[in-house]
Amino acid sequence: MSAPSLSDAIALGLTESEYALVCDKLGRAPNQVELAMFSLMWSEHCAYKHSKPLLRTLPTEGRHVLVGPGENAGVVDVGGGLACAFKVESHNHPSAVEPFQGAATGVGGILRDIFALGARPIAVLDSLRFGEPLTSGRSRYLLDRAVAGIGHYGNSIGVPTVGGEVVFEEPYEHNCLVNAMALGLADVDRMTRSAATGVGNPIVLFGASTGRDGIGGASVLASAELGEGDADKRPTVQVGDPFAEKKLMECSLELLERGLLVSLQDLGAAGLTSSSAEMASKGEVGLDLDVGLVPLREADMEPFEIMVSESQERMLCVCTPDRVDDVLAVCAKWEVHGTAIGTVTDTRMLRVLRDGEVVASAPVEALVDDCPVYAIDPQRPTAPIYAAPVATLAPGTDVHDTLLALLSSPNLASRRPLFEQYDPIVQSRTVRRPEEADAAVLVLPDGSALATSIDCNGRRGAADPYTGAVGNVLECAANLACVGAGPLGLTHCLNFGNPEKPHIAWQLTEAVRGIGDACRALDVPVTGGNVSLYNEGANGPIYPTPVIGMVGKLPDARRAVPSGFTTAGHAWGLAGWNRAPSLAGSELAKLRGEALPDGLPAYDLDHCARVLDAIREAVRAGDLASCHDVAEGGYLVAVAEACLYGGIGAISHTGGSGFGEELLFGEEACGFVVSGERAALEALAERIPLDVFGEVGGDTLTTAGLSWTLAELRAAHGALASLFP
Repeated sequence: MSAPSLSDAIALGLTESEYALVCDKLGRAPNQVELAMFSLMWSEHCAYKHSKPLLRTLPTEGRHVLVGPGENAGVVDVGGGLACAFKVESHNHPSAVEPFQGAATGVGGILRDIFALGARPIAVLDSLRFGEPLTSGRSRYLLDRAVAGIGHYGNSIGVPTVGGEVVFEEPYEHNCLVNAMALGLADVDRMTRSAATGVGNPIVLFGASTGRDGIGGASVLASAELGEGDADKRPTVQVGDPFAEKKLMECSLELLERGLLVSLQDLGAAGLTSSSAEMASKGEVGLDLDVGLVPLREADMEPFEIMVSESQERMLCVCTPDRVDDVLAVCAKWEVHGTAIGTVTDTRMLRVLRDGEVVASAPVEALVDDCPVYAIDPQRPTAPIYAAPVATLAPGTDVHDTLLALLSSPNLASRRPLFEQYDPIVQSRTVRRPEEADAAVLVLPDGSALATSIDCNGRRGAADPYTGAVGNVLECAANLACVGAGPLGLTHCLNFGNPEKPHIAWQLTEAVRGIGDACRALDVPVTGGNVSLYNEGANGPIYPTPVIGMVGKLPDARRAVPSGFTTAGHAWGLAGWNRAPSLAGSELAKLRGEALPDGLPAYDLDHCARVLDAIREAVRAGDLASCHDVAEGGYLVAVAEACLYGGIGAISHTGGSGFGEELLFGEEACGFVVSGERAALEALAERIPLDVFGEVGGDTLTTAGLSWTLAELRAAHGALASLFP
């Protein structure tokens, strides 16, 4: 087998210096199989070579944390002998090339991360970003197909999609974002890890057969900017089969339940190469793999193709020699291929054989632990990076019509036409579903519940990466507080442009700093996450989009209150605000076509922590009948949503009277529209700022000296329905 050239290495994404380093690690030039393996393991997607030093600054320890960063997913203790595994990951570039399969396999991949730990998946959430849907046919196509792919996979495999977000902004036009989050439950004493151990132990590959689909898939696509010829990359996108994954999941969980496995790892990005190398690295062992034993969909596949294929629905496990027959019998029961393809060794080498002949051999340490890590050069930009949005709201529009315009805008209109394509209640754990509460709520066997949310505001991050990231953490924590849940852990998906550019490096650095400071202020550990870089297209980089996913616990699922007003005669008001909201980077500023500001007002983290604690405790005590946080669009939008979600109006005797635009439409963290008995609200007002404005009831919203009927609010809020006849 002739040695590939430097130009071959560059074509696979390695730099000249990296190729020289590979040669140094091997003591010779790599052959074709080895070069392919190094190109994937040293890619940005697998090696995190521009972000690893930043990620190490995040707080990762907490009293509930069972498994932190480094495993397939983070795990927290939820009590009663149960653990919750959760993680969020990106499938951006594959979705931009082929949105249905890109999004579908994004869901499949994150589910495998969960059950690889021995946890049964119980929920999926998604965070999506596209260009403007009203002006771009491409954005509509990507939106339609990505949503269809998510629904197809989640609905078919029987895991509920319980929450998420969809955001439309021009910078995502050529580089959409598809981030998927999943949660799973497991018995604490039955969880497994991915480290390969036990010299002489067999390695078994089980699941779907291996094909050429997905060769150079997520691991390569996600490590370079999108550009011309993206349509030609469609064969690199993996093809998913949710029914095959259902069998794979049940097979994996039975193998673990019966104690047949030493370790388990899914085959995701970089396929057999990354799964085997990472298992060997964590176990400080070597592996011998015979690709001639791998079940194939195409008989003429070369060794390098087998090693780098990202074909879906596959798992790799280690068992003891006396358990091989039992493992294969369980695989046969679930009708998945089960084949012993290798052995654990003490060589610390990853050797690839075909029919007994060694076709590749590389030190595990070189593949995984010694990949180059680069110091980025963060520099604050001296000129605007992003163009001002196109104005869609006429100057001088009054408050009445401004609220209707906001409610009907793509970023604030009801997502019902989208999330109705997902099944949110399969498995019968869902207590609160989309548009019922600010966070999804999933009941546990003892009557307590998990709450979960995923959120990000990229536009505010583009104005101020640090403050925007702090706001994202606060928003997720506020969503959990609305249902009475305290955070147990946080996962992230950091979506940014090219980190080799100083202004993008600055965005990334500031955002990670913001996440860290907010997590420390709220005492929320980071249990893991994902980094997706090089998200740039013909119109430049995406907005910095550090998506935050959070999981929390509440003692009594029955106390999880809805977002919408519930009862005529209840008092309602605004809690928590310092009355310092800003229109900078707001939804109203976008509708007016205003350029992004250079910076945002800082958050008072100590104040927010006190408010979140008070709201959470009031919900748990049964003092609130509804709770909805003030987010995009500001106070007036939040009140209108509380009316719409509850199907009941509200009248304000004082609230909004004399409010200017900043107070009506400005955006600030840790404000809540609440309702309940007047005495309960007045008691809460002794702990945090709370103004009681009026009573719930009727079929109009009357505040700020103006009135809107529920019918006209509902018509505006349903604007997206016209896009989905």
